[in-house]
Amino acid sequence: MIETLSMIGLIGGLILLITLTIRGMNVMIAGPLSALFVAMMSGLALFPQLADPGQADYVVSYMQGFSGFIFSWFPIFILGAIFGKVMEDCGAADSISHWIVSKLGLKHAVFAIVAACAVLTYGGVSLFVVAFSVYPMALSLFKQADLPRRFIPAALAFGSVTFTMTSAGSPEIQNVIPIKFLGTTLYSGWQVSIVVAIFMASFGFWWLRRMISKAVANGECYDERENDPITEKNDHLPNPLLSMIPLILVLGVAFVFHDSLKQSALLIALTSGVLSAIALNWTLFKNLERALSTGTTGALIAIGNTSAVVGFGTVAKASPAFAVIVDAITNLPGHELIGAAVAVSVIAGLTGSASGGQSIALPILAPHYLELGVDPDALHRVVAISSGALDSLPHNGYVVTTIRVICGEKHKDAYGPLAALTVIVPVLGVIMAIALFLM
Repeated sequence: MIETLSMIGLIGGLILLITLTIRGMNVMIAGPLSALFVAMMSGLALFPQLADPGQADYVVSYMQGFSGFIFSWFPIFILGAIFGKVMEDCGAADSISHWIVSKLGLKHAVFAIVAACAVLTYGGVSLFVVAFSVYPMALSLFKQADLPRRFIPAALAFGSVTFTMTSAGSPEIQNVIPIKFLGTTLYSGWQVSIVVAIFMASFGFWWLRRMISKAVANGECYDERENDPITEKNDHLPNPLLSMIPLILVLGVAFVFHDSLKQSALLIALTSGVLSAIALNWTLFKNLERALSTGTTGALIAIGNTSAVVGFGTVAKASPAFAVIVDAITNLPGHELIGAAVAVSVIAGLTGSASGGQSIALPILAPHYLELGVDPDALHRVVAISSGALDSLPHNGYVVTTIRVICGEKHKDAYGPLAALTVIVPVLGVIMAIALFLM
């Protein structure tokens, strides 16, 4: 009986969180409220004082997830947001966007955004930092091209969390986690990975361009807002090549120190980017103090929203129903690669986390599948790609942060295009990868 109620609570809580998020409710309210529903239906004690020894409770479980994410990511969120605002305030982002337009033309504005995100992501820069860093340039490019700005989150996400995040060689955590359980490398399954990445990149970009073109044909255009940065005339902007130095520094330093310092390499990289942007454009800032303050405030909101969703995932994992679901999907009949893809995707969707889906499924799947003789390289690549599909449901922390905080959009306007590129395209990529490995 308790497992049935818990299942209703888990599925109902997830639906509630997604519904409230799409309707525009503050995630800091929707997250704990949905988690409370899961906890009550699952029979979890609400407070630690009411829990039996060793038993999970709502408050502690939620706050462990909430505070754990802040503990791990707070400095990077702050520095990433400040870097984006500094690049925006001094005109460096506008300068780079104008230079891109002069070289490629406005018709390639969307390609430039996707490419910038892809390069930074594949170079080891955190997905959240990429969104903070590239958004000012994306806003400028969309304004010049007069494109509907509700597609900016989709462009940022497509370049960050699809064909680069889970491809062979990517230093992102989603490509690193399987190594511990499978004894593989970052380049496992690279032959198939290249084919799948090319498909995802080309098909996804075609779809993005098609969606934007259709919106423009229906009369949509760029909508100016009061809090938008003021774009200076070209003769007042910094040199575009000098403006690129901070971005190159962030990418280069992160790449050089990634193996030795792991996540801490980003702290050095972002600090280098911020300081170099300030030093190179000291006389061009409109209001440096305001840029630093706005960046810090934005980071606090972003990490709070993301942590609220992570807290929900932690409570969900403590429910009896979650254990039942994990047991069921990790013992699916049929080929092991298909079972692994389904298991990781479903768990990632429930927790709103690609890395969460892998971390929960792999300790169970890896020993059993390796014992059956499954190719570890194939398993690594399928697990990596599948983790980046259902994790992008509306309640995902990256999705909420990118749409709401960084881009200032609403889920009802921006999530559709983003879902097409970060859910459907990766699912097609997983199917292609499994088919190629089975050939």
